[in-house]
Amino acid sequence: MPQNLFNGLLAGQKALVTGANSGIGTAIAKSLAKAGASVVVNFVTEEDKAEEVVNAINTNGGEAIALYADVSNEEQVHIMFRKMFETYGTIDILINNAGIQQDAPFQDMTLAQWNRVLSVNLTGQFLCAREAVREFLRRGQNTQTSSALGKIICISSVHDTIPWAGHVNYAVSKAGISMLIKTMAQELGPQHIRVNSISPGAIKTPINTAAWNTPETEDALLQLIPYGRIGHAEEIGKMAVWLASDESDYVTGATFYVDGGMMLYPGFRTGG
Repeated sequence: MPQNLFNGLLAGQKALVTGANSGIGTAIAKSLAKAGASVVVNFVTEEDKAEEVVNAINTNGGEAIALYADVSNEEQVHIMFRKMFETYGTIDILINNAGIQQDAPFQDMTLAQWNRVLSVNLTGQFLCAREAVREFLRRGQNTQTSSALGKIICISSVHDTIPWAGHVNYAVSKAGISMLIKTMAQELGPQHIRVNSISPGAIKTPINTAAWNTPETEDALLQLIPYGRIGHAEEIGKMAVWLASDESDYVTGATFYVDGGMMLYPGFRTGG
């Protein structure tokens, strides 16, 4: 799908992308900006990378600022949203993207590892979504910018469905997102607030370089992908733009798997 099809789709809208200083978050922030949205680039570490994303957007004719917040910290989330409103006035689009991994065999996983991943990956999405919904309801409808009162897109993973040994805290956090978006969509639909999620499969990002940076590891990974290639972060950005736009106005409570077919359980191609 050519990127220029999205130009202007989000004109006049204000977006917040959590965890936007690298990987999928960066690609989504740049895609939203290219479609016309003003973007908050959230970060919790590596502020310099967040500023690089902001500079890239602004240099290319977009509008962006960087704001710090640990999304698992309620007070920091409050402050981030307040600063966003001071700059942009409101929010139209929330992209809940921030996430972490702290892996261990089940019997060795500490309570601290369990709590930290659930706090960032799931509670963080709740805290940011709650602030966004409060603002949507306070602001009211603006049909000049969007048919919806507000849009929330939660970034999940194929591991919201596929078990992942050695990563139980991560997989549980992603499964929780699935029910979070469905329940929010059901409850908030009458207010014309749309809530959806994107579940990427294998995407080339810095966090998973070890899974594809040698011919051997890439070949092993490709055995799990019927389409025969690893995805690119920009492809998640394009999906996010569509879900944030009026082109998908009748879509809510849905999860979109952008995974090259990983959810098709390719191990069963030769029987089962």
